[in-house]
Amino acid sequence: MHPAQPRSFVASYLSSDDDKLHEECGLFGIFGSTDAAAHTALGLHALQHRGQEATGIVTYDGTEGEQFHSHRGLGLVGDNFGDEQVIGRLRGSSAIGHNRYSTTGEKTLRNVQPFFAELDIGGVALAHNGNLTNARTMRQHLVGRGSLFQSTSDTEIIIQLMATSRHADVVGRLAEALNQVTGAYSLVALSQDALIGVRDAHGVRPLVLGELDGAHILTSETCALDIIGARYVREIEPGEVIVINAAGVHGRPLSSVPLPPSRFCVFEHIYFARPDSVVDGRNVYESRKRIGAELARESGVPADMVIPVPDSGVPAAIGYAQEAGLPFELGIIRNHYVGRTFIEPTDQIRHLGVRLKHNANRAHIKGKRVIMVDDSIVRGTTSIKIVEMVRAAGATEVHMRVSSPPTAHSCFYGIDTPEEAELMASRMDVEAMRACIGVDTLAFLTLPGLYRALGEPGRDADSPQFCDACFSGDYPIDLIDRAGGGKTAQLSLLEELQ
Repeated sequence: MHPAQPRSFVASYLSSDDDKLHEECGLFGIFGSTDAAAHTALGLHALQHRGQEATGIVTYDGTEGEQFHSHRGLGLVGDNFGDEQVIGRLRGSSAIGHNRYSTTGEKTLRNVQPFFAELDIGGVALAHNGNLTNARTMRQHLVGRGSLFQSTSDTEIIIQLMATSRHADVVGRLAEALNQVTGAYSLVALSQDALIGVRDAHGVRPLVLGELDGAHILTSETCALDIIGARYVREIEPGEVIVINAAGVHGRPLSSVPLPPSRFCVFEHIYFARPDSVVDGRNVYESRKRIGAELARESGVPADMVIPVPDSGVPAAIGYAQEAGLPFELGIIRNHYVGRTFIEPTDQIRHLGVRLKHNANRAHIKGKRVIMVDDSIVRGTTSIKIVEMVRAAGATEVHMRVSSPPTAHSCFYGIDTPEEAELMASRMDVEAMRACIGVDTLAFLTLPGLYRALGEPGRDADSPQFCDACFSGDYPIDLIDRAGGGKTAQLSLLEELQ
């Protein structure tokens, strides 16, 4: 988890974002395009939901002095790349870009990706989505042998390991570096002659390949291909290194070690991915509707209407309403234009709470029994406020249905989650949560139900098809830094690799 940072008034008091599992990061890379920077900026715009904290682009210009160009900044993509002059300075036919929501490292410019380094074999830029679970161990080792870190992000560890590798090419150095780290990641790298993409052996984080008029693209989600009119080609396989250069597209295994079972992050289907994307071979919107339908089958209750908690609860609420044969209504309206620091924090304004972002549609819910569908409950603070608001608008009954199992465990694989003790489901059973939130009934989708909704016959207890650690506590990748027990073995491996 990243260190605590000062938060704006709106972020602290008025936004419900603090009570959500925050997005990860968004990646985009392109090779062989006459408009590489512009295409990358558009791709990052489509991936804005994956990180709103910072953004950056690095391009390579192989025709005029063979130079790398970069622009990085805090804030949204449009704030940083809406100026034609900025795009004009990012010359070159290849580029990589990154949207950031920090899971490790401070929220400062020095942690904004892509990172760039001049190695003895040439320049390389790197952008990473995920978390290294042995980052602290690796950092201590590298600092001990003389490495100088310029950031507090775990991504720089990969750069530092590449710098000391003896391989003669970037791909070999990157592979050697990644074989010394553990964690969940997708990444893109850019050298003078290649665009490189990698997924971790479990395939926890997404990465797909696309094509546009002979240019090849690597990105986190297919919605970033759609925005520029590119064609989806395929997913990058777990444990695959894909190299795109003048000779074409080439894939190879990251390691000779047999791959573990795939464990794609199930929360991509529930919340993180954009509804119009295809991830893990599934259309996200349709998956969320099926999840809602399964939720209705598992925990139906008499009511007059189904209302979503916008915006992330909408597809599941549609599926629930269709399965239950109930009207779907927008009983809560979301204000999409809440600023970050537009008002002073008086006690009266603090009391407004969630209403600056959500407002009950009184005319539709007054005197009605409503089923309120949301994608998850994290701390529970937003749920309490929204239920109070819906009751105050005249709902006679409020039943809450959640389109995921209880989130009782923290994520260590690239999602910014609260510590486990702050998660409502880790401290309370469902009945206690119901009483605290103030609803008439509360039900979550079961874990087997989630798997059924995603087309799986059930959850294989010995080898689950997804990473569902936030629900089950079953962590597929060793938490070396957190456990502390793997340090000796990890350092022994490092010594062997020297």
